[in-house]
Amino acid sequence: MATDDNVRGAFMIQEHYCRVMDGAPIYARVCRAIAAGLTRESKTGARILDWPSEPTRDALPLRLMGGLHALVLADADPELAAIFRGDVIEESAVIAALGRVLLRHDDALMPWLDGPPQTNEPGRSGALILGLLEVARRFGPKIEILEIGSSGGLNLLIDRYRFDLGGTMVGPTDAPITITPEWRGDAPAAIPIEIVSTRGCDVAPLDVTDPAVEARLAAYVWAETPARRVRLGKAIDMVREGGVQLEKADAADWVEARLAEPQVGGVTRVLMHSVVWQYLPDPVAERIRAAMAAAGARASTERPLAWVSMEPDRALAVQIVSVRSWPGDAARTVIATSHAHGTWIRPGGPEADREANPLVDEAAQVRL
Repeated sequence: MATDDNVRGAFMIQEHYCRVMDGAPIYARVCRAIAAGLTRESKTGARILDWPSEPTRDALPLRLMGGLHALVLADADPELAAIFRGDVIEESAVIAALGRVLLRHDDALMPWLDGPPQTNEPGRSGALILGLLEVARRFGPKIEILEIGSSGGLNLLIDRYRFDLGGTMVGPTDAPITITPEWRGDAPAAIPIEIVSTRGCDVAPLDVTDPAVEARLAAYVWAETPARRVRLGKAIDMVREGGVQLEKADAADWVEARLAEPQVGGVTRVLMHSVVWQYLPDPVAERIRAAMAAAGARASTERPLAWVSMEPDRALAVQIVSVRSWPGDAARTVIATSHAHGTWIRPGGPEADREANPLVDEAAQVRL
């Protein structure tokens, strides 16, 4: 079981992330107030403080923030809405108000703690497509995508989005959504790319066409980024119109089965995921590593294999975009860092002078 210090530290890690990544001062303020003032007076507070496992890896702060934002979106609590608008700033006032909110809405908030947030963020495709362009540079334009942890499948639309990557345009010109991250570096080369198929799995896939699911996903969009909520709605409309190939499956079972299928010559098979690895049980992660190594040993220049990921470095408050590929030495190459929601992308490795968070211990880190 986590200690009080572990749990409060998890909220301070999230506070650091919200503050350092820019654009989330309200969420940073709320996380700091919870870390400082949460008590066991409410059922929600008691459950959080008595958390049974590693709270940062479980994204415990984001579970609670999703529930709080859902109350705001439902106009369920004017006092909470004032905090989320930024009208209440002084820490002691925020602590006191949140204590009252938790007591008033215990029954509504408790279910939000039951499972990890499924932040199905289309903006992450802007980082993932950069990895796919690197794969296309290495092996040629044709790519088939196998995504794990697909949630509702919005990043399986990556072949239907258009991207503006620092002026380099990728994707169909008539796409309903153009993803335009702030580009912090040189634009990538215009590499020809053809995504021939996208398939995904999730242990608990979401039907984003269900209005209740759409509302839940909207709650996980940070209150300070309303444009993301608009884009989310447009992406869900794309799923309604064209669908996605998304299965309910254990990630290791699914990867092993997909890698065992015949591979078309001239097409690179790519395992892809974003902000997923931390949620995989260790045995599942190890099976995926083993399956990829075995498939990599069989790979050839005619039937290559690659692994594209966007996963967090919590100490530096960035996402690491990396690529591995076979045949070759299979070394993991970091090609960019990114904001967690794809708001900005910086080609290359992490900045040497980026402020590290000393609160992030080994148990909270994510290791591919």
